[in-house]
Amino acid sequence: MSMIEFKNVQKYYGDFHALHDVNLKIDQGETVVLIGPSGSGKSTLIRTVNGLEEIEDGQLLVDGFDLHDPKTDMNKIRKNVGMVFQHFNLYNNKTALENIMLAPRLVLGREEGENKRIAMELLEKVGLADKANNMPSALSGGQKQRIAIARSLAMKPKALLFDEPTSALDPEMIGDVLDVMRDIAKDSSMTLLVVTHEMGFAKAVADRVIFMADGRILEDNSTAAFFDNPTEPRAKKFLSQVERH
Repeated sequence: MSMIEFKNVQKYYGDFHALHDVNLKIDQGETVVLIGPSGSGKSTLIRTVNGLEEIEDGQLLVDGFDLHDPKTDMNKIRKNVGMVFQHFNLYNNKTALENIMLAPRLVLGREEGENKRIAMELLEKVGLADKANNMPSALSGGQKQRIAIARSLAMKPKALLFDEPTSALDPEMIGDVLDVMRDIAKDSSMTLLVVTHEMGFAKAVADRVIFMADGRILEDNSTAAFFDNPTEPRAKKFLSQVERH
């Protein structure tokens, strides 16, 4: 069953055509990685999935709901679709534990004892149980991002979106965040859609790789086929440039 489906989706910013005729289907439990040059539309595409960006035309179905239908309740969608941002977006006046507990309490009405237990389990899962009472200002970038991932997981979403989750991190912190993401991909039936420049992660974890340029999907292939023999000239060029750096 498909969790996310784009049908002829168009997105504009004024006169700029950001997404051209996007057709894409992602099944429940699939891990799909979006790659491509800067400005190719990857972040725009991922932000349409939970309504942070609205589409102008076409149809976007998430968990069976049509996001272009004004009657669709976006809060319902966001309960089931978590998002991890490039810059963490933690609440700076709350501890790591409080950051994780906030949405389940407010949105799901989760009972306080159970909420704390789940939050502590997630801190353990991301390797930061000892940082439960730390404020974000006392955490490194990599630790903040792992807290942000735990916060998304606390809602027990059906799908999790990652928008360049390691691009704001120092190189030595990237590995810990990617390890957590690998564990999520391995462990669960959750659908993952990941925008990243980390090709090693894509090779190890993705079921499929989507290559975008100029707001268009130019290649959609299995991970092995994409890395071994990309069919699209721009994808070949992109991979050769990435491998040189």
